[in-house]
Amino acid sequence: MSDDDLNIEHHGHVALVEICRPPNNFFDVKLINALGDAFEAIDEDRGIRALVLAAQGKHFCAGANFGNAAQQSARRERRLEDGNPLYSAAVRLFACRKPVVGAIQGAAVGGGFGLAMMPDFRVTCPEARFTANFVKLGFHPGFGLTYTLPRLVGQQRANLMFMTGRRIDGTTAHEWGMADVLTSQEGLREEAMNLAAEIAENAPLAVESVRTTMRKGIAEAVQRQTDHEFAEQFRLQQTEDHKEGVRAVAERRPGNFQGR
Repeated sequence: MSDDDLNIEHHGHVALVEICRPPNNFFDVKLINALGDAFEAIDEDRGIRALVLAAQGKHFCAGANFGNAAQQSARRERRLEDGNPLYSAAVRLFACRKPVVGAIQGAAVGGGFGLAMMPDFRVTCPEARFTANFVKLGFHPGFGLTYTLPRLVGQQRANLMFMTGRRIDGTTAHEWGMADVLTSQEGLREEAMNLAAEIAENAPLAVESVRTTMRKGIAEAVQRQTDHEFAEQFRLQQTEDHKEGVRAVAERRPGNFQGR
């Protein structure tokens, strides 16, 4: 685990796990595996009963950096049968046994949106924005979003976000049930810590038992769903529309898609 990527603090029975790649907190396999290491270590710490996932800077996670040449090269060289190491890392987060509260400020975009949907609960603010912008990239949603998002907001609202690439703010996210607490941007971290502390003051074995019942099979379901998501992403990655989508997003313009 790189100290440059994560900051971990213990506050009584609550662990704060903070992503440290401000201002945008773009993710890669290294970061998601570092989170997986942190979550697994916290699972083994009997003194910690809940954790808060937060991020430094303006945005929670603005997704993957498609302008990164090394990342683009790795994606081009990947084979379908190899699977996606990013999604294998993501499944580790869903396998966490202790309750997770997400503190979501600024942008949660693409895979960053998927990361924001992983916790049990979300605290957000009106200034936050959530975007499943995959179709604008000529791409299929990933990071287990096609499993997690419909469970939170229903099939129709998930379809609306997936097929339009529409951005919603924190107020709408709260109204839709995507976020559990709506607060001020300044009070976001404190509210997330307070919610985690409220959970942590209860009997830890009982909390873990209830959580296991309520989230039974989620890691396995996300694994199956990310296998499917990756297969679709791999197929679409070969298309001219995807290449145009990446260019269009980088240039901040609508894509000129041709359906090929």
